[in-house]
Amino acid sequence: MGRIDSRLTELQLHLPPPLKPPPGVVLPFQFVRIVGRRALIAGHGPQAPDGSVAQPLGKVGRELSVEQGYKAARLTALSMLGSLQRALGDLDRIAAWSRVFGMVNSAPGFNRQPSIINGFSELILELFGPELGAHSRSAVGMAELPFNLPVEIEGEVELIG
Repeated sequence: MGRIDSRLTELQLHLPPPLKPPPGVVLPFQFVRIVGRRALIAGHGPQAPDGSVAQPLGKVGRELSVEQGYKAARLTALSMLGSLQRALGDLDRIAAWSRVFGMVNSAPGFNRQPSIINGFSELILELFGPELGAHSRSAVGMAELPFNLPVEIEGEVELIG
């Protein structure tokens, strides 16, 4: 068992299986695209343990509280790590987290997007440590997100040669 897998076990965290999109939805892209020593990670949302889209859905600041949004971002990190695990075979192949772009489905007037995306960033730092887990980041509000997700996050990691 690798270092990151051991850390997930220690924290009692589980990576979800591949996303089960809503009925009738076709997703004609790769969730992780490896180009040289980079892995480009498509936008991910929060997943339930069975691979379906996690509940609750809606806008943070209206249907969801800051705490629920934070939890959705944390679940999104696990979703992204599940995709990376399937693409790379071993999360220990990640040499560094480069960048993260966090989008929050925001009610009008809601401006605490960084607090929501902290759910993602703090989990990555907890798993990978302050060196490998350090990343640049944006946290922005969106009028709508696909499937009424509260959070969607994309990113990029550097891979060990």
